[in-house]
Amino acid sequence: MATHVDSLDIPKIPFLVGQTREERQEFLRTTAQGHWLAKNDIGFNVITYESVMGILRDKRWHSATGLVAQIRGVTDEQFLSRRRVSILNAEGDVHVRLRRLVAPAFSPRSADRLRPFMQEVINSLVDPIAARGHGEFIAEVCEPYPIPIICELLGAPKDDWQFFSRVATDVLRVFSEDMAQQLHVIIAAQDELNAYSRTLIEQRRAIPRDDLLTDLISAEEAGDKLTTEELEMMVEAVIVGGTDTTRNQLGLAVALFAQHPHQWEQLANDPSLAPRAVEETMRYIGAVGGTVRFASEDIEYNDVFFPKGTFMSVSMSSGNFDTNVFPEPEVFDITRPPVGQPQLSFGAGIHYCLGASLARAELQEALVILSQRLPKLELDGDPEYKPSSVGIFGPSRLPIRCEPGH
Repeated sequence: MATHVDSLDIPKIPFLVGQTREERQEFLRTTAQGHWLAKNDIGFNVITYESVMGILRDKRWHSATGLVAQIRGVTDEQFLSRRRVSILNAEGDVHVRLRRLVAPAFSPRSADRLRPFMQEVINSLVDPIAARGHGEFIAEVCEPYPIPIICELLGAPKDDWQFFSRVATDVLRVFSEDMAQQLHVIIAAQDELNAYSRTLIEQRRAIPRDDLLTDLISAEEAGDKLTTEELEMMVEAVIVGGTDTTRNQLGLAVALFAQHPHQWEQLANDPSLAPRAVEETMRYIGAVGGTVRFASEDIEYNDVFFPKGTFMSVSMSSGNFDTNVFPEPEVFDITRPPVGQPQLSFGAGIHYCLGASLARAELQEALVILSQRLPKLELDGDPEYKPSSVGIFGPSRLPIRCEPGH
């Protein structure tokens, strides 16, 4: 018979205020050596690779992405009433339908057709830093890098890049610590983006092109097609899921490589290491370290009973350091032999990152070019990082220096 979760004698994860991300990760990883489950302030937390994968793959545990405002204490009715079903938070038959219709448009082949453009973008951004041999990597490269690619993906003209950059920044304030104070900015940005998306959708319906939006409009199975509102939702999902994640993951990767110069040189000399380099950087330090699920019904898992409504934090970052899966996980090694199990930063199960192929392509192309054009990479001062409690973590400032002229 399963034991009620409230009856378990398990560790408590302390409240995060005052903790650095490194301190939190160390606590989780140490705790995971003796426990697969811990308590936290909103419910519970799975912290081993097996338990993380188990919760993410169990369809009874629903995504709490759509509840982030309530979890953060937002009570503004105008904002809460705007919540709509998104592929990021849908469940059951609704999610299956959306995923079935849109998945072909996010295939590896679709991402690969953008690789030459990714190379153009990263080269143009790194030109000034490569010429002078130093720069602030976040502002000069990470922040602008995903926007032209997202615009190219959607078929938005170059003249609209600045608009997309501004709107994306404001929409993504939903992940900021001061979200409650930024609601008016978020609402305005969402309205602007929806109006823009409707215009772009009308244009693509009239004149199809070789882009994601045209693919989504033409996506059909057994007579089922996406509605205009669902197409708008997908545009917002692409921006929410594909902008800040790439920015922060690239910043984390470059900061990490700056502390491992031999591996930076290895990558420059052997670009075929790029796929493994991306997986290893995401395993070692992922921009998305965790997510939250809630029990959609009473659930028994691992001989433990979880009542309906239980919140479960899912620590991908501690799972990525599980010694039962990754030998010597504290060692950063882009030549690490495959272990037969994926790193967890893209998630797992029905909510596995839809844009994983695009993100991998962006990071692979960027890291190869950067390693070749920024030789002898070093930190040029201490990096500054975002607060540990933000949803998408990364450097806010990353001064670097390198050998100029490449």
